[in-house]
Amino acid sequence: MRYLMMSKASDTAPDENLYVEMGKFVEEMTAAGVLLATGGLESGGVHVTSSGDEITVTDGPFSEAKEVVVGFALVEVRSREEAIELTRRFRKIVGDGDSVIQQVFGP
Repeated sequence: MRYLMMSKASDTAPDENLYVEMGKFVEEMTAAGVLLATGGLESGGVHVTSSGDEITVTDGPFSEAKEVVVGFALVEVRSREEAIELTRRFRKIVGDGDSVIQQVFGP
């Protein structure tokens, strides 16, 4: 089962220890074959809307800063519970904030 784990923006500034601990976590998940991809996301983005034959393109940002997804990890695990546990570990490293987990369907 593949899950997309997304992290929303936080008010706290990262410190050096965060990068060290996150590096260890990423190395562990990579070595276990669980981590498929990870990365940060730009805060703005582009919003594309279609209605009939009309396509509208609008530059971001679109949400309040605390609602913007700023990073992601794509993982392959055995269960939803395992994805939740990885996200719990991630939140303990980065501190207070919000994350969203969604199952990815398809090949």
